[in-house]
Amino acid sequence: MLYRMEKLIGMSIAASDGEIGRVKDIYFDDHKWAARYLVVQTGGWLEDRKVLISPYAITGIDWDLRVVQVDLTKQRVKESPSIDTNKPVSRQHEMEFSGYYGYPYYWSGPFSWGESLYPLLPTGAVAHINQAAPGHTELPADRHLRSARAVTNYHIQATDDSIGHLEDFLVDDESWAIRYLVVDTQNWWPGKHVVIPPQWIKRLDWEEMRVHVDVTRNTVQHAPEYDPSLEFSRASETSLYQHYARASYWQ
Repeated sequence: MLYRMEKLIGMSIAASDGEIGRVKDIYFDDHKWAARYLVVQTGGWLEDRKVLISPYAITGIDWDLRVVQVDLTKQRVKESPSIDTNKPVSRQHEMEFSGYYGYPYYWSGPFSWGESLYPLLPTGAVAHINQAAPGHTELPADRHLRSARAVTNYHIQATDDSIGHLEDFLVDDESWAIRYLVVDTQNWWPGKHVVIPPQWIKRLDWEEMRVHVDVTRNTVQHAPEYDPSLEFSRASETSLYQHYARASYWQ
């Protein structure tokens, strides 16, 4: 199932022994295009400190009660490496975070989660896997983590003209992969929404806050419309890829 990333904002994080806090942001990876961390405001019990929660720890999401269940204790979270959310998260910090929780390095393999398509903990020794993983010594300056809230409203630029702004992302509920950018076209096509796979992005201009995509404005205008109130089904995805005459991610 695909869900809108913004639905996670404000949800409660439930540890095995109580509430940790509420989701304030999501950090995503603009290289492999997956949600990597929930940024959680802990509240008074931890002096309003912000902590990161990895999908590796998530055991379930109750959308009706707006609760994310995690396989952690509050004490475990309290003792986790601190994070300054006002600064970019370095690879060194991610390595410390992964080492503390015993998570494999997601950047160490060919798939979205290293050696797996899903955020599943391996049966072998994680320390051994991480030590042997290629790329684990990547420089801290080589960052790919971005704030979902920060990129909201970025302009979306087609090959020939602007087509709107980034409103949200559609995320796979099992792999945490970002499958689509949700584009609001109200500036030139009022009341309409379309979705564009991140694989069609040509370039990200962080200074100009602009995402360049490899589609034309006319093709987007005649693309299947995305209705935010409805589930974006596999049939809808198939129709989208057929319109653009491009191979889908599941083929």
